[in-house]
Parts: sequence; C-alpha cells; structure tokens
Amino acid sequence: MIPRTQQAAYPPSWQDELKSIITCPKVLFEALELPLSALPSAQQAHALFKVRVTLPYLNRIKKGDLNDPLLKQVLPLEAEQSSPEHYSDDPLAESHHNPVKGVIHKYHGRVLLIAASQCAINCRYCFRRNFDYQANSPSRAQWQESLAYIHQTPSINEVILSGGDPLVLSDSTLSWLIAQIEQIPHITRVRIHTRLPIVLPHRITPALITLMQRSRLNAIMVIHCNHPNEIDNDVVQALTAIKHAGITLLNQAVLLANINNNAQTLIALSEQLFNAGVLPYYLHLMDTVKGAAHFSIPESEAIALHQQMQANLPGFLVPKLVREIPHRAHKTLIF
Repeated sequence: MIPRTQQAAYPPSWQDELKSIITCPKVLFEALELPLSALPSAQQAHALFKVRVTLPYLNRIKKGDLNDPLLKQVLPLEAEQSSPEHYSDDPLAESHHNPVKGVIHKYHGRVLLIAASQCAINCRYCFRRNFDYQANSPSRAQWQESLAYIHQTPSINEVILSGGDPLVLSDSTLSWLIAQIEQIPHITRVRIHTRLPIVLPHRITPALITLMQRSRLNAIMVIHCNHPNEIDNDVVQALTAIKHAGITLLNQAVLLANINNNAQTLIALSEQLFNAGVLPYYLHLMDTVKGAAHFSIPESEAIALHQQMQANLPGFLVPKLVREIPHRAHKTLIF
C-alpha cells in the first residue's frame, strides 16, 4: 500500500513523483480504501487501458468513496468492456490526418506534434486511449521527419505539442524540440496541451517557465481540468507562476456523466480557474471512444447546462460548448 504523502521540509521533485505513479489497480484500491468487491472488474478494465494515477491527484480523492468525481476519472470500470457500435478506437479519425509519423494535421494553420507517448495520469475517457503510439513513437529521429513536414508547409503558423503529455519530457528534451520549431520561420506560436499542472503541479518549475519565456514563439499552455476539486493550493501556485510569466493559460474541460454534469460544479470550475489565472476555453462533449460510453451525456443536457452557465457567469468565464466531428475543418459549436 502507498500511504498518502507527508508534509516534508523538501518536497519531492517532479521526476520522483513521476516515478511514484500508481500503475496497479490493487494498489489504488488499497491506498483509497475502496471495496475490494469492485477490484476484479477494475483489473479487467485495466488490461484494456492501464491505470496511471499521480500521488498529488490521489491525495485529493476522498477515501472509500467510489462516487468521488476525481476517482471516477481514473478508476477502471466493468462498463469499459462494452461500447455501442458507433464508438470506435479512433473517434476523431486522426489516422486519416497523419501525413507523417508523429504529426496530426486536421486544421488550417496549425498542426499537432506528438511529443510524448505517455501521460502522468490516464483519464478513462481519453479519446486517444487506443491511439497507435507505437507507430507514432516520439523520438528525435522521428521529430526530424515531423519538423521537415512542418517546414515544407508554410500555411502552418502554430505547432501544438501533445501526446501523451509533452510535460513528461525533461527540460533538456523539451528545450531541444522547441528550439527546432523556432528555426522554422513561418511558425509564430507554440501551444502545449498538458494535464500536468493539475495532476503533477511540481512539474511547473522556474526552469520550465524560463524555457518558455525565452522562446521567440508566442507560448500558450492549454490545461485540462474538469472539476473544481482538482484545484488545490499546489495547483494554484503552479498556474499563478505560469500566468505571472506572461504565458497565456487556457482550460479545456470535458462534460462527463456523474462527474461534472452539474451547473454549480461547472460554474465553480470557471471561477476557480480564473482566480488561478486560467481562462475557460472549451467545454467538450465527450468523444465517442470505445470504452468510455458510460461518461457520455445527451446533447440536450449539455445545452441546458451551458445556458445555466451563461445565466450565472460573465461571458468571459463561459467556455465554448463544442463537439469535435471527424473530417470537419474546425470544432463544431453546439449552439
């Protein structure tokens, strides 16, 4: 069993925390004192998509509560073993927009570069839970091929680092990659899509912030936070440091059944994000990825929730309600 982290004179480094990720359902159950009757089904779902939970995230989950909204995002369930027919391994048809290994190019002016094959945490609803990372395995050799494609496509002015989570990379590797992107004259922005400021806030170090500040590129960080309970003091400190460095901070959330499909929860999320320097950006309807159908809510419910947010928040705190539809040239506004 892994005990809850103790207050220490010197907090663990983010690299140590990354090495301490829980990757076993039994360890997760024991750490959170969950009923062992649910363990066999969790182990079966774990075989389909591995458990990964950081200790900082674990420490925000209420012990013994299978209905905790943070736990539900990382706990393997029996429901993952079956999906409706229209749910697929590639719900956004990314394989059709994969011109070279490591690159997904769906939208005009921007391209997604696979920077890492793993995340610090495995969200059970992840639309890339079945992505072929073996065929798109990030490495300097593969990045050279990806960068060559970007260099030869002058219509691209923004590179999005994604994965996996690009912030699991070391500072030296991330610095090298950004430096390579900076050498492409038509690129003006670099965007980092990451969950680490939420699930591993110690990753936001002065060295990382300096790395982003020194770039000639306009730096944007898009985080992923779904519930106000994900935001504790360490997360606020990390986000505030990024904001004070002049880096644009945006949040993408996903609407998830029995987790955040509640107007007061979504309103509190927007308020807490803004207080930490983050602007709500997108509220996504869940992608139809195989194994995650139990998280889906009807579009009519999503619209009603969004309307309640509009009625209770200033416009700048209301994220755009969107769905991503394969082969469309942009995300689709729901209403």
